[in-house]
Amino acid sequence: MHYPRLKQGVQIYLFSLLGVGWAWTVPAALANPSATQDLVESRPHVKDLGIVIGRYAQGEMNAITDVQGVKVGHVTIHNGEGDLQVGQGPVRTGVTVVIPREDVWHHKVPAGAFVLNGTGEMTGLAWIAEAGFLEYPIALTNTLNVPRVADGIMSWMIRRYPDIGITDDTLTPVVAECDDSRLNDSQGRHVSPEDVVHALETATIGPVPEGSVGAGTGMVSYQFKGGIGTASRVLPLKEGGYRVGVLVNANHGRRHELTIAGVPVGQVYNTDLATISPKNPAESTVAALGKLPGEGHQRRQDSGSIIIIIATDAPLDARQLARLSRRATIGLARTGSISHHGSGDFVLAFSTGNVIPHYPEQRTFFMAHLADTHINPLIQATVEATEEAILNALLQATTVTGRDGRRVEAISIEKLRTILSAYGRPIQ
Repeated sequence: MHYPRLKQGVQIYLFSLLGVGWAWTVPAALANPSATQDLVESRPHVKDLGIVIGRYAQGEMNAITDVQGVKVGHVTIHNGEGDLQVGQGPVRTGVTVVIPREDVWHHKVPAGAFVLNGTGEMTGLAWIAEAGFLEYPIALTNTLNVPRVADGIMSWMIRRYPDIGITDDTLTPVVAECDDSRLNDSQGRHVSPEDVVHALETATIGPVPEGSVGAGTGMVSYQFKGGIGTASRVLPLKEGGYRVGVLVNANHGRRHELTIAGVPVGQVYNTDLATISPKNPAESTVAALGKLPGEGHQRRQDSGSIIIIIATDAPLDARQLARLSRRATIGLARTGSISHHGSGDFVLAFSTGNVIPHYPEQRTFFMAHLADTHINPLIQATVEATEEAILNALLQATTVTGRDGRRVEAISIEKLRTILSAYGRPIQ
């Protein structure tokens, strides 16, 4: 059975129509009754459960797009069923793009990055570290699709700036990957350069679809269905009124590690919920290191990866943005991650609070600069937004069945509510 590529415009229409974070088309759902439950399922965000992460207020959309001018676009590819036919499917993949601002080539943004564990790739980091700025969009996708996605970014940039590589500079695209081959025909490299261009052309400043969409379509996090998640924070005016937004592609962690609001959810998830005891957690824990259905014996070590993108309108320089990138890993750790040996954990931060010109005519130009002594609120906001974005990825993701019949379940909201309630967390 063939499911078409789902562009973001179709996704947004379905989200607004159904109020869910799923990217099935209606004909596909009707042709596949097992998908209908996921289609109509209403998946909450962290805030909808009454869980409060940190002390700062969320932005209007609780998304990276709460930072003015930032755009996000997705293309989701969901084709085929059954056994893996290399190069044909089943396909469970996609691409997600983040555009820092309009005309970022001529109005560059300061940027900094951090690699917590390098079993993965985010291309273009050497130039960001050298130059201290970002001058093109960021793309997220699966591991084997990195070159084709980079080709798409280059095509889009050259179309907009035809002098690139002739009388103007060349470019080294920023493409960050996670491995979705547990569910996807990754060798098929099904994300085309045209898909990337479409994601860029349809990127919007509005609400961001989350969960099993775009680059998150085939991702698995804490052995639940993972994917795209986002969150934001707004500082009070007395602390600058700045905004911090985070977007993640969550494909990391093992079940027993998952922690939500301080509760060891992953350890007790598969137990008899009536026996959960927060006073004696050792009695409630389980070995949650099992394989995904249908995996069988294999040599690979699936520890997953996570990509974290941070946007802020605070006037920070590259050094300070690298500091924020490092602090984002605290939010990651709060969800239980230990950054496994086989995990690729990459963080990239940029600021729209300054403009770095493209070949300025004058020898000098001026940038606002936030004093380090006032950066702590931004650190706090980054940690909070990162933690919440990861949890939103888990909560918004829907169950996906991929290649060879492998089915990765979304975390049960009903079971999660029961666990949190048993540990005395106020929930809705």
